[in-house]
Amino acid sequence: MRTTMFTALSAITSTAATVLAAVPDPGTGTEPPGAAAILTVLGWLAWAVFAACVAGVLIVGIKLALAFQRGEGGQAVGQLGWVLGGAILGSSAAAVVGLVLA
Repeated sequence: MRTTMFTALSAITSTAATVLAAVPDPGTGTEPPGAAAILTVLGWLAWAVFAACVAGVLIVGIKLALAFQRGEGGQAVGQLGWVLGGAILGSSAAAVVGLVLA
């Protein structure tokens, strides 16, 4: 029973390796027409995300200071975590896309 399973597993992995080795390489390709305009818009979006992240941290910082002054700062700390998480996601978007497309 055990040798049958190992034989089947070996056959499956060798078949998968053969199929994956047969995938053609698409190469680097060429830019489509209008790619410069798309890159310009993406650059603007990156700056907008950066500005929104800075504004979000400043706004939550102000809310945090006011909440601590009133003695109820627990909820604002959670908001700061969400804003910082969004900032991390926005700043790492280019790296994530590069990793997926590489």
